[in-house]
This record gives sequence, structure tokens and C-alpha cells, in this order.
Amino acid sequence: MKKGVLLINLGTPKAPTAQEVRPFLHRFLGDPRVINTPRAIWLPILNLMILPKRPAASAAKYKQIWSSEHGSPLAYYTQRQAVQLQKLLPDYLVDYAYSYSHPLISEGLQKMADANVDQLTIIPMYPQYSTTTIGSVMDDINRFYYRRARVPELHLVSGFADRSDYLDLLASKIQAELDKADYDQIIMSYHGIPVSYAENGDPYPQQCDATTDGVKQRLKTDVPVMQTYQSKFGPAEWLTPATADTMKQLPSKGVKRVLVVSPAFVADCLETIQELNVENRSYFMDNGGQQFKLVPCFNDDQAFTQVLANIVNNR
Repeated sequence: MKKGVLLINLGTPKAPTAQEVRPFLHRFLGDPRVINTPRAIWLPILNLMILPKRPAASAAKYKQIWSSEHGSPLAYYTQRQAVQLQKLLPDYLVDYAYSYSHPLISEGLQKMADANVDQLTIIPMYPQYSTTTIGSVMDDINRFYYRRARVPELHLVSGFADRSDYLDLLASKIQAELDKADYDQIIMSYHGIPVSYAENGDPYPQQCDATTDGVKQRLKTDVPVMQTYQSKFGPAEWLTPATADTMKQLPSKGVKRVLVVSPAFVADCLETIQELNVENRSYFMDNGGQQFKLVPCFNDDQAFTQVLANIVNNR
């Protein structure tokens, strides 16, 4: 039996240009799992109002995080995670794919099929389940295998927010920063989703709550922990409190030193490097904050690669 592992993340433009950002945004914002507005209403808005303008603004933000040596941080660390996991699992074929950029999920699955993999573990790199992320991955997998003559034995990991090894590692990253300096507040900032999605059954808020509670139980500190949500898009009501609003308000409440962590991401990307460490840092500092420290994502930490290996091995 030939075994394989496919790591799946969101994706990234190939370059920080409007020309490369446009197809990425088209796939991302065109996904009905991400924007569940009726297609007849949403697609004209997307194609006629958003895509002509937004790619240039997004490209300017990507330029702030782009590495001259490695390019996209998310792509670099996703590739590193796959390479490191391959070394830990020599009996498996390990690869990666993206939901909204190449190699697409269908391309990753085809590569596994071409290699005659008949037992496949698929790990979406989102610790907390949401219909907007892991639900979308499931759709792509189902579309690929629909009516195919051969379907491998599939093990789809629908999140790992409750795993002790994930929570232990996340807490240890935070604790290491707490041991270096004094802070008034720990902010656990998760990517947000519209409130309507949660009301329709998306368990994401509960999974975020569970992650926050699991980390709090493991930390050895009296510094209070606050849970917030970032990356709001569009006019709909999103989960609150918003990270941006929180950063603007905290200094006036006597919170001058914050330690920020983004548990929904396992690799640094636009939302961590630019949105949190640039935009939200400025919100906090411009309103009277004194110290803003962002805990890096797991990235290519071997300890996280071991968590992935444990998931594959059901440990």
C-alpha cells in the first residue's frame, strides 16, 4: 500500500503585483464558501467593482511582506513544512497544495493519483474548522473524486484545535515571550467570519474558544488573555470584538504593553505580518501604546512538523 500526505493552505499570489493578485482574489472571493451571497448578486459586484480596483491595493500590501530571497512567506513556509514532514515520514509521499493558487488542490490530488497513492491523509493547515476554509477544501476534494473510477482510502483532518500537542506548542511559544518581558495583555487574534455563518451552524467560534481556553490552562502567568477577530471584509456583521477596534481602545484603558498571537495561522502571511504587525501595531502605538510584540507563527519550527507527523500517525 502506497501512502501519501497532502498539506493544504489558502494560497498566495505568485508575485506582489496587481496582475498576479487578480486571479488569486478571483478564485478566493469567487468561492461560495467564502462569500455565500447569491451568485447573481455577488459575481457582478466582484467582477465589476472589486476586481478592477482591489488587486492594486492588495499588491501594495503584499510588497510589504515579500522577501527578496524567498518570495511569499506563506509559500516558503508551506514548502518547508512539506519538506520537513517528508523527512519525518520516509514511507509516505508528502506534498502540498493551495485552495486558490497553484499548485491547486486538484493538481495535488492528481499528483497523488499519478503516483498510485492508495492511502491519502489530507491536512488542511487550519487548526480551527470553518466552512470558509476546511469546508471549502472538502468541496474541492469531492469535485476531484466525483465519478472517478479509483478513489484512495482518504483520511481528511477536519481541524486540530483540540490536540494537546498543538495546544502545548502554541502555549510554549507564548510562554517564551512572557518569560522575556512584561505585558499588560495577551491578545489572541483569530481570522474572523461573518456572524451569519456562525448562526447557520459554522462551529468556528466555538473552536476558537476552545483553543483560547486550552492555551490559558497551559500558561503560567497572571497576564489576562483576550480573544479578538481580524480581517473583516465587506459590510456584513462579523465576529467581535474586532482586533483593530481593540488595539485602538486598549491604551486608553491602561493597557500599554500587548503580546499578540494569531492561532488560526500556522505560517506567517499577509494577515500576520502586514495586518497585525504593521496595521494593528500602528493602531495600538498611535493611540498611546508602548510595546507591541507579535508571536511568530509556527512556520518551519520542527516541533510543529512533529505535530503534523503525529496527526498522520494518529498519535
